[in-house]
Amino acid sequence: MAQTHPLNGKLVLVTGGTGFLGNYVAQALLECGARLRVAGRHPEKARDLKPLANLGQLQLARVDLTNERSVEAAVQGVDAVVNLVGSFEGDLMKLMGESAGMLAEKAKAAGASAFVQVSAIAADLESEADYSRAKALGEKLVLEAFPKATILRPSIIFGKDDNFLNMFAGLIRTFPVLPVFAPEAKLQLVYVDDVAEAVRVALADPKAHGGKTYELGGPEQVSMMEINERIAEAQGRKRTFLPMPDAASGAFAALPGTPMSSDQWTLLKQGNVVSGEYPGFDKLGIEPRPLGLFLEKWMVRYRKHGRFTGRVKMA
Repeated sequence: MAQTHPLNGKLVLVTGGTGFLGNYVAQALLECGARLRVAGRHPEKARDLKPLANLGQLQLARVDLTNERSVEAAVQGVDAVVNLVGSFEGDLMKLMGESAGMLAEKAKAAGASAFVQVSAIAADLESEADYSRAKALGEKLVLEAFPKATILRPSIIFGKDDNFLNMFAGLIRTFPVLPVFAPEAKLQLVYVDDVAEAVRVALADPKAHGGKTYELGGPEQVSMMEINERIAEAQGRKRTFLPMPDAASGAFAALPGTPMSSDQWTLLKQGNVVSGEYPGFDKLGIEPRPLGLFLEKWMVRYRKHGRFTGRVKMA
């Protein structure tokens, strides 16, 4: 007789569940039989999850994480909470800091037995980047309100439908010569399914993982220059990449309307790899997968003739 998963039948609130990572976390939790309340300002963005859920297994809720009454309503009856809220826009200290703490406080009061806060490797109260300080404040306030919460700090997350690889892939497809910001910066890209699995593992066993912080990095460290070169190769394109000096990159990021904010530039130039100060995937029983397993297949749609592009001659 198959053993029932610990999350089977449990009601899990996923705040920020309408985004890129939320889609994968929701799928991982639905697969093990959890009942989900996927919450966000625009819950209709998660409607694609409905065919994956059994009758009564999925609820979409409109929730404003900065509104106390809205959060109180969202946590009613939940067994566990996952907070995925993250942004580079708006009042970051309130959205990712104070509101995360308030969510943890309300979840604890409502009787939730597990709480997972998805933060970031860059979390640092002393950082010059608002994003990093806000993430660090969120960790601090969550643990104060819910001491047995689990903190997950992933590196930059990649996936087939991410906004990271696909941004560079689109640029490389379009332009023969491209600048590379922070070309030597090392990143430890982490696969989205592996992060979603980490959330599931942490929720399933709060006794083992509660009160702990995990850094989640992929199995390899690659530079920004190497990432661009690998994308071009997977597309079958010859491209010229120009390393940009930090001063020029910083000035570009400070301009309005650019695809990179000043905070994102600050985080990029300092790199994004695990510190080694905290346990990682191995302590969660997960073997992270490298970018190379997927890149060739994902770049097919960016090739000159798609699936019919020859792989011998570089275009």
